Amino acid sequence: MPFSFIFQQTAPAPSTGLPGPILTFVAMVAIFYFLIFLPMRRQQKNQKEMLKTLQSGQTVLTSGGIIGTIVAVNDDTLILRIKPDNLKLQVARSAVTSVVGDDQAKK
Repeated sequence: MPFSFIFQQTAPAPSTGLPGPILTFVAMVAIFYFLIFLPMRRQQKNQKEMLKTLQSGQTVLTSGGIIGTIVAVNDDTLILRIKPDNLKLQVARSAVTSVVGDDQAKK
């Protein structure tokens, strides 16, 4: 019976209790925070800063897909000039998604 030691019963490893699952849960929450919430907060901060620094003459893209040049800046609204007809639109400041460079605006 040379292989009889394979079939011998071994005692199960002693349970460590709750720290294992709790540490796993804490690690999952930390990973979720660093991968999801931290970049989202950073993006919101950058968006808020960009909205504060809008000035006349900048070309912007709105959430509706309209590209226009800022003519006037009020507290909560902007007046945009839309080419080619020089149409003027009043939009909410929060509708601006990004500032567009001159080379992108010509496309």
